[in-house]
Amino acid sequence: MSELDPLSVTGRGPAGSAALAAPRPRIGAARAGALGAVLGAALAAAAIGLGWRAAGGALPAPRQVLAALATLWNERGLADQLAASLALNAEAIAWSAALSLGLAYLTVLPALRPLVGAISKLRFTGLVGWGFVLTLWARDGHQLKLWMLVFGMVPFAATSMAAVVAAIPRERLDHARAMRMGRARVVWEVVVLGTLDQALEVIRQNAAIGWMMLTMVEGVVRAEGGIGTLMLDEQKHLRLDAVFALIGVVLAVGALQDHALAWLRRAACPFADERRAS
Repeated sequence: MSELDPLSVTGRGPAGSAALAAPRPRIGAARAGALGAVLGAALAAAAIGLGWRAAGGALPAPRQVLAALATLWNERGLADQLAASLALNAEAIAWSAALSLGLAYLTVLPALRPLVGAISKLRFTGLVGWGFVLTLWARDGHQLKLWMLVFGMVPFAATSMAAVVAAIPRERLDHARAMRMGRARVVWEVVVLGTLDQALEVIRQNAAIGWMMLTMVEGVVRAEGGIGTLMLDEQKHLRLDAVFALIGVVLAVGALQDHALAWLRRAACPFADERRAS
């Protein structure tokens, strides 16, 4: 049996390091992160306020945006549209995470690295043309929207995760072999479990792409509705107060999603940052 390429596996610590004692997570880091989030939100609010003033009244005032949000919620079915978009985006995140992680882990096999490299180059292509191909393959509108989102997310996530897999230190692979682990066990312990925290971080960073693409995807297939469809309808009639209200909803939901995925990473890998720092 041939040995694994040292450049094709990665890990944060030696295999079997779960048995080693690890320092307790530092609460100060969490507080610093929360403070950074508050300061970032304050700076964003200040920038939005300056932009509104610079527009010279062309943009709706915050009071108008809030009134439009209430109308959207009470009369336009915003809750149902948001639920449809959340379900679609969650499904796309799950599929893209599974595909991108699987592709990245396959780079331990030298014969498959060109395939993964070719898929990563799809980052430079849009959906023009590919959308027609996906339409031919999809069995219904929901599947078409799902595949379009996955097509836009997988190349970025696979590229990021493949870089993580390629950055393995040789000594961690050697440590796993010294413990008489087989090839499959080395991949599981060092590549999969050893990079779990980095995989979750890659998923968190790339999950935002789904919300960025949502308006375009739901505009192509409007049968199931969604917040993107609602946003396009409001923009068509130049109801900018409703458009900015929907933008605010997407920002709020996206921020909550980002914090939820960050919490998942901290809960699953509570000592990851301390081990990497050491």
